[in-house]
Amino acid sequence: MSCWQAEPRLAGAAPQRPIGGAVGELLPAGPGRPSLPGADGGHRGHGWEALVTKVVGLPDRLGNCLQRENLAEFFPQNYFPLLGEEVVRVLQAVVDSLRGGLDCSVSFVSQVLGKACVHGRQKEILGVLVPRLTVFTQGSCLWQRVCWRLVECVPDRAMEAVLTGLVEATPGPEVLSRLLGNLVMKNKKAQFVMTQKLLFLQYGFATPVLQSLLGYLALDSQRRPLLVQALKELLDTWGSSSAIRHAPLPQQRYLSKAILICLAHLGDTELRDSRDVLLASLMAGVKCRLDSSLPAVRRLGMIVAEVASTRIHPEGPPLKFQYEEDELSCEMLALATPRPVADSPSEAGPSVTPVATETPDKETVDGGVPQARLEGSDSELDSDDEFVPYDMSGDRELKSRKAPMYIRDCVEALTTSEDWERWEAALQALEGLVFRSQAATREVSVELAKVLLHLEEKTSVVGFEGLRQRALVAVTVTDPARVAEYLTSQFYAVNYSLRQRMDILDVLTLAAQELSRPGRLSRAPQRSSLDPPSQPSCTAAPAWRAVVDERIRNKTRRFSKGCPRRGPAGSPNEFNVVAGYFFFPLLRRFDKPLVTFDLLGDDQLVLGRLAHTLGALMYLAVNTTVAVPMGKALLEFVWALRFHGDGYVRRGLLSAVSSVLLSVPAERLLTDMSDELLEARSWLADVAEKDPDEDCRMLAMKALLLLEKLKDKLLSLSSP
Repeated sequence: MSCWQAEPRLAGAAPQRPIGGAVGELLPAGPGRPSLPGADGGHRGHGWEALVTKVVGLPDRLGNCLQRENLAEFFPQNYFPLLGEEVVRVLQAVVDSLRGGLDCSVSFVSQVLGKACVHGRQKEILGVLVPRLTVFTQGSCLWQRVCWRLVECVPDRAMEAVLTGLVEATPGPEVLSRLLGNLVMKNKKAQFVMTQKLLFLQYGFATPVLQSLLGYLALDSQRRPLLVQALKELLDTWGSSSAIRHAPLPQQRYLSKAILICLAHLGDTELRDSRDVLLASLMAGVKCRLDSSLPAVRRLGMIVAEVASTRIHPEGPPLKFQYEEDELSCEMLALATPRPVADSPSEAGPSVTPVATETPDKETVDGGVPQARLEGSDSELDSDDEFVPYDMSGDRELKSRKAPMYIRDCVEALTTSEDWERWEAALQALEGLVFRSQAATREVSVELAKVLLHLEEKTSVVGFEGLRQRALVAVTVTDPARVAEYLTSQFYAVNYSLRQRMDILDVLTLAAQELSRPGRLSRAPQRSSLDPPSQPSCTAAPAWRAVVDERIRNKTRRFSKGCPRRGPAGSPNEFNVVAGYFFFPLLRRFDKPLVTFDLLGDDQLVLGRLAHTLGALMYLAVNTTVAVPMGKALLEFVWALRFHGDGYVRRGLLSAVSSVLLSVPAERLLTDMSDELLEARSWLADVAEKDPDEDCRMLAMKALLLLEKLKDKLLSLSSP
């Protein structure tokens, strides 16, 4: 028999009772009281509202009156669970009255529940209410009707708070469906909250909450059209270029997970009916995400595109991308797997039974002999455990070609040689040769940098990119002015790929870091294991010096001996004289587009890398004579791009501002760049408050703290 047949009316008015009786019904009462009186009378609406306010605000009122003498039962964390217990008792009385043929109303309880949730006490009251209602509604249609009516009577202003708390508190979509019914089809406010507010305007919920919400929409045939519409809107928002630029990364992950969960719940027929619209939104979103400069955004686009293309258009060729698998990607791929919903534990049990019954058949072979025993006997016959393995840790690969001994031989091998072993040996030995033969390197430095910049991998050399980059850095450090001038001129030249331009920026940064390292000249260059061994005369020098130092130490008389502290040896900053060659040419033509290169257009990834490189060069130029003009030029560059839409570019600009504050002396900042700092301060405050990117907000806060420290330092110096 249907749960709607032969049942008393739930929304009828109860007999009139005084307000004190209603409070007595809601607060601790005996089990014999039948129900809670209704609030349908218009002349009592104001009285009910005041009573609801007093019941929910009782902990605050008592706390204000009693102060430290308040009882522990009336603390909010203790009071609202008790209120939840009383709500359950009242609902039990309502169910008993309905079974006895009486008409009851739960409007007052709904108002109390809504007011408590609006006050932010969803966890306390629903933490008690939801587990009890989950048990009561499992096998009772009457309890389900009472719960549906309880949520339907919640005022519209409290509907969002109640639904949010219920979605978070319920253990799964089946329980949420029993508690809410088809509320989203009857109440426009509830439909807006469940299909818009919780999906697009909030993104702080955990993945199980999202699964409960979308699973609730998928469990009933009347609600499934809302799920299809939600998927269309999710894909439309996911593919919007404006949303990709301005939405924070956690929200983009949230939307991507929601799309995959929707695809897991929808069937092939439902997806086929909306295939054109879904594919158009998907393709637009994939293009925008692959153009993003953030690796996390690109990876989200790849994962969603692979899964969605397979589900929406299974007949066509599937999309395949190469990306690093991590915990997030595995979680998202698991969300896309359709999971059948079992109504009871008995229905889910038989799926495991065939595996257990088939196991003995697989483990048994001819004559009933276990296969594991046969395999064990074979392994015993063929066992090699008695042999001691060879120690191969020091083995080296035998090569027929020796490594080149001169720089010009390396250049010749890399450019004209068809002997791939010689080509590989030249590349592996080049870094060590550059450091050992600096005079010969300076003669062909520009030519060698050109060869390395255009060098392509011809064999499967292990670590080719690292060998090429370290060799370029070594050449740049050996002849910094000429090589830096060449590399910066090629950065804005035509017929270069984006990868080569970013390689130029990386090499300039690493070379500047090496040149500015204290004590670089006194340290021996690091050699790789592939370099030829040095002569015995070179290794003999440290030995006799150690012997002499030991003799002096033994023959010296000391009256007190502390921990030896040897400060770093002072040396000139080699980056001081060449910083201009690294820095200023990169600022020369950033706003002039080329045929295949437009920093202010589609090549925003290179623009972000350029901003980070300029900030790094500025930071490495600390205590140099050229730091002040570099800082002024960098602030002008930042000011021109401060409203850029890409988050990666804004991060580079904010890092550049911090580099200026750290590298330029405080007095020069105040005298030469006071106007620029005032403008930058207002911009940083705006970014720290309103920027959608979390990393940008953090960098802006750090820059503001540096400005405050700078101001305090200047005030302390000016005070007598």
